[in-house]
Amino acid sequence: MSRTLEFKVFCLEVYKRANNISGANAVSLFKKYGVFDYISSFYDVLHSTGSQYIAKDIGEFLDAKIAQK
Repeated sequence: MSRTLEFKVFCLEVYKRANNISGANAVSLFKKYGVFDYISSFYDVLHSTGSQYIAKDIGEFLDAKIAQK
């Protein structure tokens, strides 16, 4: 498994736990709103931060994407 893929899984787990949602719901949100692409694009920055920051950052990204629709 590549480092980027491992990190995507880590981010998914962090977000899921922080928001008390199921894995299926988290995957659905990540796919629908491009979170996996976002994580890939900002891997260099995100992988050096803590899990609380990652959960908050992904939450803000999703809030912005959902507000656009």
